[in-house]
Amino acid sequence: MDTFFMAHGSVKLVVDETLPVRSFLQSWKSDTMPETPKAILMVSGHWDTDEPTVNLIHGTNDTIHDFNGFPEFFYQLKYPAPGAPHLSKRVKELLDTSGFGPVKEDEDRGLDHGAWVQLMLMYPEATIPVCQLSVQSGKGAEYHYNLGKALAPLRDEGVLIIGSGNVTHNLEAVGPNDGPIPKWASDFDTWFKDALLNGRYDEVNNCEKTPGMKMNHSSPDHLFPLHVALGAAGNGAKATLIHHSWTDSVISCASYRFTAAQ
Repeated sequence: MDTFFMAHGSVKLVVDETLPVRSFLQSWKSDTMPETPKAILMVSGHWDTDEPTVNLIHGTNDTIHDFNGFPEFFYQLKYPAPGAPHLSKRVKELLDTSGFGPVKEDEDRGLDHGAWVQLMLMYPEATIPVCQLSVQSGKGAEYHYNLGKALAPLRDEGVLIIGSGNVTHNLEAVGPNDGPIPKWASDFDTWFKDALLNGRYDEVNNCEKTPGMKMNHSSPDHLFPLHVALGAAGNGAKATLIHHSWTDSVISCASYRFTAAQ
């Protein structure tokens, strides 16, 4: 199983047919991932905790509407994917034995919009069990890369690992979808693309020192899911850009596939 970093937008993505990333997600099963995973592990930038935490859900995941200022329609949307308690326990086991514990278990939290908005377009049937894992924005890119490496065995167990976030994410500078892209956003997005596609993972894992990091990320919570997905693909993984577009002038929807070395 390859691993993926998938860009997510606002909840408008569910209905806005003008967004190219929406079409990309809708064609996921036919164009990118025809194999159906046994379960999905989502690492979303919208769940940030001090220590690694998994949601442990017996039954159906709740749909968390963690956004404000949208029409009532969006707060009625549901993505009733089953929980994946066995996967939750396996994630905890792998991280605990690799020195990232003690991993906490949350038996109440469902899926935030960084998880369910994408999945609603990728797997609209909502039949695949889903587990969500938190990020720790205070612990750095390399920490998340190594955390991902600890999760690598899941790839051989039929688990699809998805990091959900954005390479650029300055919400204070958003503009129209067809607006000009500021140089500080495009430069950072291009730097990340070049570093990933050319295998400069040491630089990727020290991205906090990169010019433009602070301008594009007031908090790195939306970037670190990429490092988890990259680490989970193992040493020598190959990165492939599978989608690229922009929303809100400054939000990169660059999405990557990470294939394990043969």
